[in-house]
Amino acid sequence: MILRLAGWSLLEFAQTFLGGFGVARALDDGFLAGRPPTGLLWLAVAAVAVLPSVPAARGVFGRLADLVEPLRDGLVRRAVSRALSGALDRAGDVSTRSLSQVTHQSEIARDGWAGLVLTLRSFVFTAAGAVTGLLALSPALLLIVLPPLVLGSALFLGTLPPMAARQRDYLAADEAYAAHAGLLAASVRDIAAAGSAERTVAESRTLAESQLAASRSLARWSGVRVLALAVCGRFPPLLLLLGAPWLLRNGLTPGALVGALTYLTQALAPAVQALMTMLGTAGGRLVVVLDRFTDAPPPPADDPPPPAREAAPPPRGTPVAELHEVSFAYGPGAQPVLDRLSLTIGAGEHLAVVGPSGSGKSTLAAVLAGTERPTGGAVRWRGRPVRPADATYVRVLLPQHAYVFSGSLRDNLRYLHPDARDREIAAMADALGLEALLSRLGSLDAAVEPDRLSQGERQLIALGRAYLAAPPLLILDEATSRLDPAAETRAELAFGALPGALVVVAHRLSSARRAGRTLVMDGPRTQCGTHGELLGSCALYQDLAGLWEPTDERGKERGVRSTPPPSPV
Repeated sequence: MILRLAGWSLLEFAQTFLGGFGVARALDDGFLAGRPPTGLLWLAVAAVAVLPSVPAARGVFGRLADLVEPLRDGLVRRAVSRALSGALDRAGDVSTRSLSQVTHQSEIARDGWAGLVLTLRSFVFTAAGAVTGLLALSPALLLIVLPPLVLGSALFLGTLPPMAARQRDYLAADEAYAAHAGLLAASVRDIAAAGSAERTVAESRTLAESQLAASRSLARWSGVRVLALAVCGRFPPLLLLLGAPWLLRNGLTPGALVGALTYLTQALAPAVQALMTMLGTAGGRLVVVLDRFTDAPPPPADDPPPPAREAAPPPRGTPVAELHEVSFAYGPGAQPVLDRLSLTIGAGEHLAVVGPSGSGKSTLAAVLAGTERPTGGAVRWRGRPVRPADATYVRVLLPQHAYVFSGSLRDNLRYLHPDARDREIAAMADALGLEALLSRLGSLDAAVEPDRLSQGERQLIALGRAYLAAPPLLILDEATSRLDPAAETRAELAFGALPGALVVVAHRLSSARRAGRTLVMDGPRTQCGTHGELLGSCALYQDLAGLWEPTDERGKERGVRSTPPPSPV
């Protein structure tokens, strides 16, 4: 197969040799010697030598498939074998990697290998024809032509290993940034809830800087490659012209000089440039792709360690969250929503937050949860400053609009506690009243379609995952607003029985009655106390309490206006 390919390529050798040699003989033996017919005859020989190029190209391409296709077939077999072995050994999910190798990467390898074979074959036989022709014209020509060719080729070959390494680094940096961006786009709500925006921005900046550094390094080595191309392609003709007087004085004929220039400009320089360009582009991609096929398969991704859970809950009353002179405003000139608020919430405590709409309840929840940074004062969790890195280990914030994703009910419930066991899930379902939802869906492994769940069912799922996580601090920002009063009561009592602290932004005054303490917010003005204390000392709380009658035996509340109502709770 290779011999047949070389046989067809001999025609290219003959074409190159006769091109420069025919021009030299046409000048020396024909036109400069006063014999135009002889000159025309040699030019005709040089022209006729071009004619076999068409059947030669056809023969070369016919043999090329026999050399290239086995490489692609072998790579595909290797990728499929590794994918099947990985699936059988449960070594991890390699389906995406294997699919890319079977389709896109194997095609890159085939096309790159075919281009390299064609270009290298053409260079070898073209260079051989040109060098043979230069020797036939005058061996002294090689003293001028070969040094820049050897120097440029050595410089170019020296750039191949670092260029391949830089291309590999750039591809790795690009893949890392693309994976980070895809994960970021799917996790915006989680990032906001976890208070990890700053860390995420820092990670994005680090990945972007790595990609930029890799691209700059690749560009610097590309500059060295351009210099190598210039040395190989531009210097030999220039040196030949500069050395022409010396060569002519030492016996070189004018025809040989023109023939040498023909070899350099029409054959050797284009062949060198084509080879270097192909090695620098397709060759680099081929090296990287083959490296992907031959490296070890990615190790299975270990399950992330579960969040650190305290062996024993802290003693009741131990501070879990503390606000020290905390202020918050939504702009430099805006009125403060929180104004030097100090508050301590202990383990096992149940705190309700009530107030008119727009009084800052959700802002307080966000500051307490660490998703908003206060403009003044300090927030502490378990005696130390808030750190976004350990936010989900310390607290869980449940907003009014519950987040439920497509997947099994089990995965949704274990979202914050991946190692939760079925008996823990069963205890949670009994405590919160998820039996009806479980019965409707069929099992924990049933698929959850968020669009087919009611708002109340979504809130129950979110409450269930928070109950399983059992964080030291749980903040419910109207997270039970879509539940009926009986279900809300059941959920709050269940959370109140946990050892952690519970903060409820209430939309019903019954939540305040169940709490140990209630914080009444009226803009920057606040007052904290028990239900009985506030009824006797807080006019706003009295107005809010006047909107509702006590709950009846079924847990339902009836709105009855006793005074002109202020803004709704």
